[in-house]
Amino acid sequence: MAQWGGAPEDWLDLSTGINPRAYPVPALPERAWTSLPTKTDLARLSEVALAAYGTSAVVLPMAGAQAAIQMVPRLVAPGLARVLGPTYNEHAAAFEVAGWGVETVSELTALAGADAAVVVNPNNPDGQVTARGDLLELTSKVGLLIVDESFADPVPDNSVAGQAIGNVLVLRSFGKFYGLAGLRLGFVLGDKALVGRLGEMAGPWPVSGAAVEIGCRALADRDWQTATDAQLAEDAARLDGIAVRAGWKAVGGTTLFRLYDSGHAVAAQDRLAQGHIWSRVFPYSKTWLRLGLPDSPGWDQLEAALFG
Repeated sequence: MAQWGGAPEDWLDLSTGINPRAYPVPALPERAWTSLPTKTDLARLSEVALAAYGTSAVVLPMAGAQAAIQMVPRLVAPGLARVLGPTYNEHAAAFEVAGWGVETVSELTALAGADAAVVVNPNNPDGQVTARGDLLELTSKVGLLIVDESFADPVPDNSVAGQAIGNVLVLRSFGKFYGLAGLRLGFVLGDKALVGRLGEMAGPWPVSGAAVEIGCRALADRDWQTATDAQLAEDAARLDGIAVRAGWKAVGGTTLFRLYDSGHAVAAQDRLAQGHIWSRVFPYSKTWLRLGLPDSPGWDQLEAALFG
């Protein structure tokens, strides 16, 4: 806004991968706001998450997947961490802050031998999907395997949540698929000992009472999930069509965000910003531009910025 003008309500933020059609927040019981969540409340949320993610692993609710990303490097003594990339840069940053040596590698097989290995699946920003079998083969070749499934809700068949045992930790985001990023809710799935240590770090009230109530309802709402999967796929295809008209080439992505070769990423970002639309560019690519999905009025704003 400082550079391109406009007020907050004028801007369309497409730099994230957050569903613009958020889960409808129901009326909450008063105690969700006035009382601390009890152990029973947290256990209820964990049970609903177990069913939603199809696992019998231990589940720990967290204040978003980001909270887990920052705590995981402190689970074991620092060593060598390898991250399959390019990907979400907070994983490498968290390991570096915790005193680990960090390497970014471009092939899954290159993760072997690491004391901790990170795979974002589907990957952010290119949407690359690593097959479940390939991930499970890796478990015997690394010390700790962290699989970030923040964008896995639309593609549950490839999740390793059901195999989150031993040295495997799975991170799940709630806010992205359900469009409620401000709720700050996510989950860690894994071995009792590892998840137990994370729970000690997170403290007795890792999420709010509101997050418990909304999370329980949304994670169990199969009808909304099915309808949302279909809508996201439709919107992602619509966004690809607009990008092609703009002269961009689809590189990848998920149904929550799309990645394009724009020819010149900074110029494309500037073009959109003049129309008060924010996008994501990357220091490792001069051409990649990532866009999230617009909300209903946002489609017209996007077309006006590109073709008006």
